[in-house]
Amino acid sequence: MPDPRPVGVFDSGVGGLSVLKEIRRVLPCEDIIYYADSAYCPYGARSPAEIVSRSLRICDFLLGQGSKALVVACNTASVAGLDVYREKYGVPIVGMEPAVKPATAATRNGRVGVLATSVTLSGDRFSSLLERYQNGADVYSQPCPGLVELVESGCHDGREALEMLEKYLAPLMERGVDTVVLGCTHYPFLKEAVKTIVGPEVAVIDTSEAVARQVCRVLAGHGLENPGGREGREVFHTSGDPLAVGAVIKKLWGGSPVVMHTPL
Repeated sequence: MPDPRPVGVFDSGVGGLSVLKEIRRVLPCEDIIYYADSAYCPYGARSPAEIVSRSLRICDFLLGQGSKALVVACNTASVAGLDVYREKYGVPIVGMEPAVKPATAATRNGRVGVLATSVTLSGDRFSSLLERYQNGADVYSQPCPGLVELVESGCHDGREALEMLEKYLAPLMERGVDTVVLGCTHYPFLKEAVKTIVGPEVAVIDTSEAVARQVCRVLAGHGLENPGGREGREVFHTSGDPLAVGAVIKKLWGGSPVVMHTPL
């Protein structure tokens, strides 16, 4: 039987739209509720305990809206507490992790750079990821304060973003990396700028498509699919200013999205 209940997706702000785009592409019939915690963005500047507390509030809200599964479309929130969310809630939960595994498999010279937030890079989950998938490669981590805020403001395609990226990518290029991982869901909106800076010989990888495929597998495995009948709908909520957030969502997502102010 089809399950028409929505899938709940959240991020510290609008970055998770990069994941949402892929989920919508592979699951055109699913209804989706998206929560942008823009009033508390960026999570990378907050403690793991505060991030987990915010994430639990959002999970409670999304489940209260009838969500049949949750997608933590935020590397920082996943690193901070994915095991906590999975232990507390009785629904499937899909999280994020930087694409270290595919990057170390793809690298030709054994040198990989990872762009991410400080919380993501300092977490036990990232350390475990390196232990499991580093495979002898040299993996260089680069925290990127300020990038999330640029995407949140809708200024990801301007000169300021390019200059900031040049600063963060310079140490990685000096080390000769041939693969760069975008370890934050905000960063795919900067992907073309990253490619311009690193050049065509360097692969740029993010996990949005892989996460969307995992959502497909999870829904199918739990009998939660809504396979057809009509086109899926999106509902957007934010803890921030709905007009400001709505303008950025419109720029990144397209259409004329209605964004509801839902402080938690």
